[in-house]
Amino acid sequence: MREIWFTDGPVRLFAVENGEGPALVFLHGGLASHEAVLPLVASLGERYRVITPDLRGSGRSWCPEALTFDRLADDVLRLLDRLAVEKCLVGGISSGSGTAVRFALRHPARTRGLMVVKPVYGGDDVGYTSGQSEAFAAMDAVASRAGAEGIDVLRPLFARLPDGVRQRAWQLVSGFDAASVVATSRFIASGAQPFGSNRELRSIRVPTLLVRGDDPQHPAEVSEVYAESITGCTVVPATDSDTAGAIRDFCDAVTAA
Repeated sequence: MREIWFTDGPVRLFAVENGEGPALVFLHGGLASHEAVLPLVASLGERYRVITPDLRGSGRSWCPEALTFDRLADDVLRLLDRLAVEKCLVGGISSGSGTAVRFALRHPARTRGLMVVKPVYGGDDVGYTSGQSEAFAAMDAVASRAGAEGIDVLRPLFARLPDGVRQRAWQLVSGFDAASVVATSRFIASGAQPFGSNRELRSIRVPTLLVRGDDPQHPAEVSEVYAESITGCTVVPATDSDTAGAIRDFCDAVTAA
């Protein structure tokens, strides 16, 4: 994999790319990094140019400043410009899908296809469910202490994960910048949304894949907003365990058209 560093003013941003062919940008969720999505897309490097950034405020893309979806989407645009990529397939999982959606809305001419995997955000008209609000507030209550107490304060957030998963997740997060963790957690807990209403989602005209969510942080009713609003959206049930296969099949169909 090739490492990419690029800047936005005082902020240094990081990404990796692998492979050659049509460009595919895939974005991780909150309190994670590009490594979290590699199991979903790394194998596509055999026939795609797979680009996986650390979003601003995550991984090696340190940023203690307040985050916005426009800023996150524009970071993806800067990355494409740096790599001389005209159009890309763009997607994300969990909260990373919000940045992918915002990119598709803000930069439609640069978007070849959109992948929304287990979405968190239902738009301003819907906002968070009560379960989401409670979960993200609880996360922020812990993560917001990282600036004063250090990254170790995050350990309780991983306590319920299976042993092997917990160890890998902690290894991933333990090197994060504390101020960036605080900024990311506050952004997620704020309830900021990547779009306003269903009407805005209906303006998306590129092929779209939706892998439904079915848990308190990725509720079914949020996925339904996308399924009902995006014309011709390809919908994969939450019970379908082969998310990587769904992404591969979607990308192949879009690039073959």
